[in-house]
Amino acid sequence: MRIAVVGATGMVGEIMLKVLAERNFPVTELIPVASEKSVGKEIEFQGKKYKVVGMQTAVDMKADIALFSAGGGTSLEWAPKFAAAGTTVIDNSSAWRMDPTKKLVVPEINANQLTKEDKIIANPNCSTIQMVLALAPLHKKYNVKRVIVSTYQSITGTGVKAVQQFENEVAGVKGDMVYKYEINRNCIPQCDVFEDNGYTKEEMKLVKETKKILSDDSIKVTATAVRVPVVGGHSEAVNVEFSNDFDVNEVRTILSQTDGVTVQDNLDTFTYPMPKYAEGKNDVFVGRIRRDESQENTLNMWIVADNLRKGAATNTIQIAEYLIAAKLV
Repeated sequence: MRIAVVGATGMVGEIMLKVLAERNFPVTELIPVASEKSVGKEIEFQGKKYKVVGMQTAVDMKADIALFSAGGGTSLEWAPKFAAAGTTVIDNSSAWRMDPTKKLVVPEINANQLTKEDKIIANPNCSTIQMVLALAPLHKKYNVKRVIVSTYQSITGTGVKAVQQFENEVAGVKGDMVYKYEINRNCIPQCDVFEDNGYTKEEMKLVKETKKILSDDSIKVTATAVRVPVVGGHSEAVNVEFSNDFDVNEVRTILSQTDGVTVQDNLDTFTYPMPKYAEGKNDVFVGRIRRDESQENTLNMWIVADNLRKGAATNTIQIAEYLIAAKLV
């Protein structure tokens, strides 16, 4: 397989290369792609050196699959050009997610919707992926009516400049500010820009993408997304109201049997998910599973995942693995 990684020098691009190697993805030729200022740089992949190429060169090289992580504007401009050249694009930006002609895919949930005709496939938002992976099997069993989610999101979700800001603050060094405020020893209740309704773009992604992935517009979702001074991954407090009652132990069993989910929920040993321990792992971790005693048929969960892995790179590569296994490329 000729695989292009668009945004190969960025934070998610670097993790994509790492995950491709870890999962022994069948790469016969790697095409690292980045902006003009990175063209000509060398990157190493599985002991070989590859020169970074520009966008048009990559289109002309006709890769089988292009893994995109280069921002929405780049995706809107270039994904159709790759697709027109016969390359299947899996895009990690928000550009195509809510396009009704494009599939929004978490492989464990809805990869079976994909066909050979899908030349641009959207990868969901990081905070959405980890939440819906836990919700999907419970929705099947008990029918989700409403979700209230509060997120505690890693600075890595903003990118390398946010990590630099954090490290500067810890070291007491003045430097560029990506956030409007200091992030060290602080929580910022704003992820992405504000929309007209007072919610941030990130919060509305959770609302809209959840309905699309679970193929159910009747699910009500409300979200508050918060940036926290954490590197390892995103955490979410999720309150779910179902149409039907549930048994908490059965919920644990269902989640334990769900591909890509690890249940960490033992109060006797103080076992629960934390971003520090999710970092570098591909699973979604679920714990603090308990009944909401204030309302019928309602459950509380704590969900944690490495946002650069399952929230981005790993999910993208799992889509590519599915395309190959199903002979769609």
